[in-house]
Amino acid sequence: MATAKDYGLGEFTFPRGWFMVAAADKVTRTPHNVRFFGRDMVLYRGESGQAYMVGAYCPHMRTHIGKSASSFIAQRGAQIEGESIHCPYHAWRFGSDGMCNKIPYSDKIPPAAKLGAYPVVERYGAIFHWHDPEGGEPDYDIPPIPEWDDQAYVRWEFDELGAMEMHQIEVVDNICDVQHLYPIHASHQDYFENIIKGHMVWQLLGGKHELLGADAGISEFNTYYTGPGILISRYVAANANDSIMYIAHTPIDDGSVYVWHAVLSKTADRDPTPEDVASAREQQRMSCEAFAADFEIWSNKEACLRPMQMPGDGNFLKVRTWYKQFYSPRSGVPGILDRCEGRYRIPGIPDAREGGARREILEAVPAE
Repeated sequence: MATAKDYGLGEFTFPRGWFMVAAADKVTRTPHNVRFFGRDMVLYRGESGQAYMVGAYCPHMRTHIGKSASSFIAQRGAQIEGESIHCPYHAWRFGSDGMCNKIPYSDKIPPAAKLGAYPVVERYGAIFHWHDPEGGEPDYDIPPIPEWDDQAYVRWEFDELGAMEMHQIEVVDNICDVQHLYPIHASHQDYFENIIKGHMVWQLLGGKHELLGADAGISEFNTYYTGPGILISRYVAANANDSIMYIAHTPIDDGSVYVWHAVLSKTADRDPTPEDVASAREQQRMSCEAFAADFEIWSNKEACLRPMQMPGDGNFLKVRTWYKQFYSPRSGVPGILDRCEGRYRIPGIPDAREGGARREILEAVPAE
């Protein structure tokens, strides 16, 4: 299992950024256990409905507070009280700030009695956490998806592809990997280019999909990372409605990653009917099937610390340089960006402007 150090990404073990930690419907008044950034944590909802994430191990006797279905208080559904959570072993109670606020058999609470708290934000049916090795506040936002509130779109239900014993940098490589598109996805390229600016990297892609038939039109994609772990792809595909594909990947341990997928599909300028919902679910199924082909490849490869890059592969070096900013102190980010920002095309393939990309594609990226 290759680590961030093996890839030479920077001084931090885990990257700075917004990361998905759960589908929102998985977080209830029953503890939901997760492991990310090398740390076991527990998600739960308080009586108010607010989601919280705290450390998993009670400081009293190091009990995992979320892994007891047979304890009396768990069977009674009494583990969550107000906005607090009880340890199932001795019923010590911890607030959403991770601090112990009650010991049933003691009036004294030790100052060190705390779980640790990890603030979360709920948006788009997901729970997100800002992770920063330096402890700083977010310096960019979760990517906006205004279509989420558009009644003409069918909201997604997350596909959980699960865990891979592979560093997430190899997932990020896909943003520039033009030459995998035909062998894996039967996709030809009328145009392709990457744009790197600040905490974002774009892939502009247009081409025909061979499996849709010779008469199918061109499919166009504006795909981008906002930070190291959230990818959005707005696309108009041949024989399909306007859609937004979402992929999130979050490090579990140093060298392993958890992956989600979803699609937000437009039906028409009206509230979706049951038939529209069924069609959207089928479109997401097909999208997930295509993404699963990448997932299968990643799950069965050795770590690629240094690609044996050919000129037509795509600019892996620039994208991996961009990615290093999230593993480095903020003070070093400008120097990293100086080495990677710009527009990058593939020899022999038109860029988006030369390839006749739609105006919406061209206007969705920063001006030079």
